[in-house]
Amino acid sequence: MNKLWWQRPVRVIQTNLRIKDTEWIDPARLAEQLEEMGANALCFNVGGIYAWYDTKVEYHTKNPYLPKGWDLLEEVIENCHKRNIKFIARFDFSKAEDSIYQKRPWWFVRDPAGEPQIIGATRPGEWSLLMATCINSGYRKEEVAMPVLDEVLSRYDIDAIFYNNPGFIPCHCSICRRKYEKTYDRPLPEDKRDFDPGWRRVCEKDTLGGLYAFVKSKKPDIPVVMYYDIYGEDMLVRERFGDAICVESQNVLSAGHKNIPPIWHPALSMNLGRSLEGKPNPFGIIHSCPGMDWRHTGLPPAEYLYWMSNVPANGGNIWHSLTGIPDTITDKRILKSVARVNRWAAKVEEAMEDAKSVAQVALVWEGSSHARGWAEGLTSVQVPFDILKPAQLNLERIKKYKVLILPSETRLTSTMVDMLSRFLTEGGSLILEGGVVEGLYNLQEMAGINGEPTVSEYLTACYIRFEGTDNPVQRGMEETELIPLRGKVTYVRPRTTAKVLSTLVPPFSPLEAVGAPPERASFSVSHTDIPLCLFNEWGKGKVLTLLFPLGSLIGEYRLSEHFRYARNAVDLLIGRDTRVRFKPQPGLQVSVFQKEEKLVIHLVNGAGKRPLMENIPLYNVQMEVMLDWSGGRREKLGSVRQLLGDESPIYEQTLNIIKITVPVVKVWECIIVEIQKEQ
Repeated sequence: MNKLWWQRPVRVIQTNLRIKDTEWIDPARLAEQLEEMGANALCFNVGGIYAWYDTKVEYHTKNPYLPKGWDLLEEVIENCHKRNIKFIARFDFSKAEDSIYQKRPWWFVRDPAGEPQIIGATRPGEWSLLMATCINSGYRKEEVAMPVLDEVLSRYDIDAIFYNNPGFIPCHCSICRRKYEKTYDRPLPEDKRDFDPGWRRVCEKDTLGGLYAFVKSKKPDIPVVMYYDIYGEDMLVRERFGDAICVESQNVLSAGHKNIPPIWHPALSMNLGRSLEGKPNPFGIIHSCPGMDWRHTGLPPAEYLYWMSNVPANGGNIWHSLTGIPDTITDKRILKSVARVNRWAAKVEEAMEDAKSVAQVALVWEGSSHARGWAEGLTSVQVPFDILKPAQLNLERIKKYKVLILPSETRLTSTMVDMLSRFLTEGGSLILEGGVVEGLYNLQEMAGINGEPTVSEYLTACYIRFEGTDNPVQRGMEETELIPLRGKVTYVRPRTTAKVLSTLVPPFSPLEAVGAPPERASFSVSHTDIPLCLFNEWGKGKVLTLLFPLGSLIGEYRLSEHFRYARNAVDLLIGRDTRVRFKPQPGLQVSVFQKEEKLVIHLVNGAGKRPLMENIPLYNVQMEVMLDWSGGRREKLGSVRQLLGDESPIYEQTLNIIKITVPVVKVWECIIVEIQKEQ
């Protein structure tokens, strides 16, 4: 089947334009610069807050800096197309100038007191005010948005549509009040926290779904790019209103080093986007600045190269978001970084197109702190994994994984539990954490638990004790009996079929007295039979139940013992039957894909204290690739090569194991392992 351009690898540069930039835009020069930086698509301001063309739609504010008699938009599109650069039209209908508010006040968001939402009311300078528009109003639908889309589609040869900030904004206008009461047969709550959980989806379905249908009625071949969010529940709803999906994985350093974004964020964003069946690979939008308040400077090059490389390394389409055009950007470092990442991305595109993840672990994802901790843990110990939302779980889908991880607070139904039982019966394995087992009797039986689980108070000054000799969850920690524990644990009684691998050492002191006097620091109870880790076999499968919050411990404290415990838990269930196994190396992030008879292995280097000041090379990165992994015909090694670095990998084969050493990973490396089937 012939693919459309947006279903193939794309490298987007977005120029977030200030209206005062208009006089600086030379369309021919801009297209040439985009090509030099390696872009094959441009996302450019077109309409919404301001029209970047001579609009005829009433209440659509024209950019006041557009020269008369010159169609800037048409020239930009023409010059991009001359260089085979696709043009993505950016629209933002979430705001409008205050002059529009004066004429059509019923289009705008209202707080419970009826006051409009003003953006940047105290901003200095000679600017009109911007005001938030209501998603249920005519501005976002048939009175402005649809006529604007119709105008652009009729006049310009655009290649795609992208909506900035298209979603729901809490609103108490009369339109919303009437719609809510009609939908739920009760008044709209004054406190937005009391809105029905489905209210956002109702509003977005009506408005975004209506815009999508309108675009398709005018030009069915024009794709719509729609946002999703890895923390919210909107992805499975919004993906119906777009042909392709995108997500922002911003590296917001201006929030301070204590709030620095987690290392897994861009990789996980792409991971979740790839989970949507029938969609092309997601776009990973990353702003080039260290925060919107610092949008006129660039991220440190080392941080940007590392962060952005994670997008294509995890199967995403790269989308650079710049403030302005190259001629107005004063931080030229970022332009060099954009070009560098694009060159790397272009080199791996052929290998990655249609490649599929071969991760053997899937993390069930609802965005909780427990799940985030598991993402941190698996990433940091080089365990490749996919993520799935609970609504995406079905037996055929999860059967391709050896291990499914269900963090605490994962919401399961009895139907899902039955599915997990079948998954185990057919040889799959589960890691269950804490509260997942509460209240679901069938799940408790699989986990090897008797009776009703109960939950402790928040425990401090307590420990996890390893039980027995040659304990698989203790590997690499044989010289310690205890590792730190805080948080709530789930008390259970194990069945005779279950093996207890860890137990609770209860608090030896209240927290305020742990430091003094040391003479009182002895354990009152040094050993209990209260299990914290149970191993149970069910059908052909295995269940490891962690009755303590390992994910939260990793996320909050990042102690090496907790990371090691997570790695050991996965290793226990997979054993040696893993396609690619990595020697643990701090700072290394990995992903593994397969395309036909080629394994595509990505290594991204985030070593060092973040924000990264320099890209510190990782030397002698080691991995093992197993042949005959999937059963059936025997396999043999074809070749091992790398796509980005200068030094060739060193490899040797012993029986059915290929041992590979990559001499150096500076920022991002891609290893191709060709494996042939023996006749």
